[in-house]
Amino acid sequence: MASGNGDFASGGRLDPGALMEQVKVQIAVANAQELLQRMTDKCFRKCIGKPGSSLDNSEQKCVAMCMDCYMDAWNTVSRAYNSRLQRERANM
Repeated sequence: MASGNGDFASGGRLDPGALMEQVKVQIAVANAQELLQRMTDKCFRKCIGKPGSSLDNSEQKCVAMCMDCYMDAWNTVSRAYNSRLQRERANM
């Protein structure tokens, strides 16, 4: 059962810290799935001219390079975003 303030303790009760960690993990998984979907869509449109049962050598190279560039850009944006968030939090 919940205590008066809505927090839960051990013994079958929900720990707020554990709940927060679970939410963070779920958000990270959702972000990774979105990244993978967007990268797949973008690189497929860019590199695959005529879909078939397999990729030729040039398509494989294009997809690999496209994915590398997309991940590099994603990481750069993520670092800049996190840095900005930290600066804004420090200024609060």
